[in-house]
Amino acid sequence: MTEPIKPVRRIVCIDDNNKSKCISDAPSPDVRTDPARPGYASTRVWVTDRTPARLNNVRESLNTPHTIEPPAGGSICRIVDFPPDASYQGKVGATEVQAFFAAMGSPGASTYSAKAPHPYMQKTRTLDFCLILEGEITLVLDKEEVHLSAGDTVVQRGTNHAWSNRSDKPCRIAFSVHDGKR
Repeated sequence: MTEPIKPVRRIVCIDDNNKSKCISDAPSPDVRTDPARPGYASTRVWVTDRTPARLNNVRESLNTPHTIEPPAGGSICRIVDFPPDASYQGKVGATEVQAFFAAMGSPGASTYSAKAPHPYMQKTRTLDFCLILEGEITLVLDKEEVHLSAGDTVVQRGTNHAWSNRSDKPCRIAFSVHDGKR
């Protein structure tokens, strides 16, 4: 049985005549799930379309198309809940993985192969700052694996990878994803 997914509280602040104020305090409304992985949730918190980011006259950013990668020159902040692998191991193949990446708006990110070390291997042209918030997880790379626990960080620089939760509890990771170039 999967644990219920805890909503991601999102507070949005603005500068109003040189005084800071909160204009929104609610669960982030953009949540994507994966039917093949009960308990998986990807919550988009904020998206920018350029660097430096616009600070004024932006009240919402989630009206942009949902993708794993940010817009050109932009960034995405998201929180992802990974269920234990045991909940879907042996039940996921090419069809389910393709459906997931298509639903996430990034079908080209998948590097699925029946011979890959994990079915959800992916590669994007992004710089990702990853912070393990809760639980533990294994970062699966082509040549090695790295075990991570709450408080650990990863700087992902456009490499082929997957996240494998081999524990019996969900793992929550915060991602700050930035457009990159090779």
